[in-house]
Amino acid sequence: MWVRTVRTAGGLLRGGLRSARPGDVRAQGSGDVSSGLRGGDVSRSGRTWVTPTGSSTGLKTFNSLTRQKETLVLAREGVATWALPPSGHSSYVRFDILQRILSRLFGITVVHAMVITDIDDKIIQRSWEDNVSPTSISSLYEEEFKRDMLSLKVIPPAVYLRVTENVHHIVAFIEGIINNGHAYATEQGDVYFDIQSIGDRYGKFVGAVGPPGEPGNSKKRDCRDFALWKQSKPQEPYWDSPWGRGRPGWHIECSTIASSVFGSQLDIHSGGIDLAFPHHENEVAQSEAYHQCGQWANYFLHSGHLHLKGSAEKMSKSLKNFVTIKDFLQSYSANEFRMFCLMTKYRSAIDYSDSSMLEARTSLGTISTFIHDSTAHIKGQLQCSPVREALLWERLAETKSSVMKALADDFDTPRAISAVMNLVYHGNCQLQPVSKCQGVARSPAVFGAMVSYIRDILDVFGIDLLHSKEAGLVGSCGSLEVVVEQLTHFRSEVRAFALAHQDGPTHGSPNKPGLYPERIPLLKACDTLRKDLAPLGVLIKDRGATSTWELTQRKQSPVRQSVQDKDQETSS
Repeated sequence: MWVRTVRTAGGLLRGGLRSARPGDVRAQGSGDVSSGLRGGDVSRSGRTWVTPTGSSTGLKTFNSLTRQKETLVLAREGVATWALPPSGHSSYVRFDILQRILSRLFGITVVHAMVITDIDDKIIQRSWEDNVSPTSISSLYEEEFKRDMLSLKVIPPAVYLRVTENVHHIVAFIEGIINNGHAYATEQGDVYFDIQSIGDRYGKFVGAVGPPGEPGNSKKRDCRDFALWKQSKPQEPYWDSPWGRGRPGWHIECSTIASSVFGSQLDIHSGGIDLAFPHHENEVAQSEAYHQCGQWANYFLHSGHLHLKGSAEKMSKSLKNFVTIKDFLQSYSANEFRMFCLMTKYRSAIDYSDSSMLEARTSLGTISTFIHDSTAHIKGQLQCSPVREALLWERLAETKSSVMKALADDFDTPRAISAVMNLVYHGNCQLQPVSKCQGVARSPAVFGAMVSYIRDILDVFGIDLLHSKEAGLVGSCGSLEVVVEQLTHFRSEVRAFALAHQDGPTHGSPNKPGLYPERIPLLKACDTLRKDLAPLGVLIKDRGATSTWELTQRKQSPVRQSVQDKDQETSS
């Protein structure tokens, strides 16, 4: 083990992160997390970051504790312990992508635990308003959350842990902090963490000068001291403790439950950038005070905010400027939202708008069309000019290498997606249709390899092009594809009949044979059918004498939901 002095993270520029366009496929976002943290003087030992002992993964990741990329070293080879507190939906999707990359590409088993906060001030307030128990409200929230995660194809954690089921662990954890001399109880029955007791160790995310602390009574020794245990108020839920009836403070929940699963050492902790201070700062303080260790969590990964385009505020329920997952999925798919997230660095702020979502949809459409055309070429349905196979094999190898290098460099998904799109471009350049086969020997295996790779790498990101159409379009009617196949085959025969040429010269073209005039209406009818089916999600492409088809997603017009819309709903 070796120690080096680094610059620690500083105060957050709340609401001031400059947004990167989701369509910009680039390596670094101008609004990334590093721009939202301010460095401080960390020459004192309390702020040094120690490179963990263990197994190096060879990956680099941006660590908010040091404000720079660090080699990811895991305590146990091939296993990453990961804690994620309650965050926004975009954060869950972005960190799900990172965990998939670790497990699917780099062979690392991710042990992910998630805390379910099923008791807090908002839940209590809502229970009073609805005249139901807090348990009923929290159960509804939990079910909605899990349903949303399933809709967005987020892999569930190894375990969900509810706060109310772990209060006894929390009480014991607080007692341990008190016994170690880092917390104190008041006469009113509150327990506060004693910031002064840890000296210069506080401030890993906020610099040397601490901001105002959380609200509290005059019994606090320092304005920065935060509540570990809160005395219950009339009509509030409570649990018995050595300090009287009360309930846990917010920060202590995650520390206790993470420690009950992972012990005194955690590889990765993550969340939205707004959680860096005070939540993660306080988590670190109380966890290291309890375990009496110098470094509880080795890496902190923070994601940028999701903004409505043109607004500096993040999207959230509290600000009433959000779109529900149910409403969102009426206009866009989970695949499209993932592509939207992939096109910007996970630690960059991103703008949500119809145009940015349509950009993600277009990228997926370009990939789907290439896969369809490649499959048609492999089947012999799409005749092309001579293909430069050696060039495509070379491009495929370069893409694989570029994608791995990008993802090993702080999970740089924009650069990885750019490499994939570049491969699609070169593939399309070789798929130039011709009306007649030139009799050149063909070996389309390279297109099969390209299609397989593209599907595999998108599947790593949670985008399943192979089955999404069946799930989204066919549903319970598994015979739709068969019907479309038969329809297209029938249309192809009618079209071939209409395109047949007469043996002799025709009126108006005395020197060459032409179409039978009486069959031209059939040809027009075939074209009309093709055009009419396209808006319904059936795309037919005529390839000379043959035709191919594919199912495309039929979507409603995008619906933009704004703060004004939500206010109108509330007032009506």
